[in-house]
Amino acid sequence: MTGIPKNALVFVGDGRKALMLRNEGDARAPSLKAEVVFEDQNPATHLQGTDRPGHFVKGMVSGQRGAVEPTDWHELEEYRFTRRVARAAEAMVRGGRATVLVIVAPPRTLAQLRAILAPDVRRHIIGEIPKDLTMCPVVEIEKRVVEALASPTR
Repeated sequence: MTGIPKNALVFVGDGRKALMLRNEGDARAPSLKAEVVFEDQNPATHLQGTDRPGHFVKGMVSGQRGAVEPTDWHELEEYRFTRRVARAAEAMVRGGRATVLVIVAPPRTLAQLRAILAPDVRRHIIGEIPKDLTMCPVVEIEKRVVEALASPTR
């Protein structure tokens, strides 16, 4: 692929912030415009939960005790946020507001999106770019997406 098709939806997200950008230009001269912006207020885990981790008995005879890993509330909220924005992207694709989808996200968020997005929506994905560009200006995102889609090693 050489460029971003007209009306393509470019999803840029990282688990705390997501942008859905639409190409209002064409493949040769893209012009990404923000369609929807999501931001999540997700404080650090130590600010969200104060419970001590639980314990369990390993065996009735030995009486050994084991600890349960504490819940990472921050990570859990990032996953929930990713799921919410994935549902919004699905609604846009299913509603016909986007025919193709390009996803730009850090590897971990990209993996979560692959697992979350429904198969009928995944078929519309023409590119996945494993980078965190959420803090970049739209002009920079546009440039980096065009470069990545044009790259033969993609």
